[in-house]
Order: sequence, then C-alpha cells, then structure tokens
Amino acid sequence: MRKIFFYLIAGSLVAGACNSNSGKTGGQETAAAASTDSVKGTPVITFDEMVHNFGTITEGEKVEYAFKFTNTGDRDLLITDATSSCGCTVPDWPKEPIKPGQSSYMKVVFNSAGKEGYTEKEIIIRANTKPEQVQGPKIQCTIQKQK
Repeated sequence: MRKIFFYLIAGSLVAGACNSNSGKTGGQETAAAASTDSVKGTPVITFDEMVHNFGTITEGEKVEYAFKFTNTGDRDLLITDATSSCGCTVPDWPKEPIKPGQSSYMKVVFNSAGKEGYTEKEIIIRANTKPEQVQGPKIQCTIQKQK
C-alpha cells in the first residue's frame, strides 16, 4: 500500500514538472517569432505602461486615462479596432497611421455605473501587426457604493 502511494506521489510530481516546462518553451517560441516578424518589416505597438490603477472610485463615476504607445516596428502602424469585454469601458485610438518611432495615445474611459467591488478591464487591439490581434493595456479600480 505504501509503495502504491509513493508511486502515485512521484508520478504526480513528474507530470506536474513536465507541464510547467512546456509552458515556458511556448512563451520563448512566441517571443522569438515576434522578434523575427518585426525584422521582416512589420509595425510593433509598445505601450509605456500596460496597467493603470485608478484606486478607489465611487459608483457612477466616469474615469479616463491616456495610455502612451510607440510604434517600435519599421512600418506604419494602423490600428483598426480596439474593444473591451464590456460596454462600460470605451477606448479611443488614433485613426491615422503612426510612423515608425512615433508615439501617440489611446484614451480609455470607464463608466462605473451599476458596478461594485474590484474590477479589471483589458483592451484588445486589432492592427496591422503580427499577430493582427494584440493584448492592449488594462485598467483597474475598486468601486464603492454611493452613500
């Protein structure tokens, strides 16, 4: 009985180690592919900061933040769409092409009406990058009920 228990524990540890290792390799391949694509002449969107925390706000309050980004690629960057998981978070982005080396801003407005507690909203960006859909910045806040 003890041998069976020992082999079950040992097998679980080995299986867990194999799974965690495969995730790291996938990330390295993604990073390598991205750097190869940027050399081939694609735009790359790079944000100065990926997360902005508004702290504690009151329910019903609208807050906004402008995320600065730079085209670190070697072709013009054209953002075609930016969305959030809910209508309470609305991104506004430049519609004109951003030249290589140039910077611009993506404004994100969050409406806390009808919300309570901690929230985090992420912006998904579609552009002429590789891949076409990229993870954009996030906003975070804690919403308190009105008194």
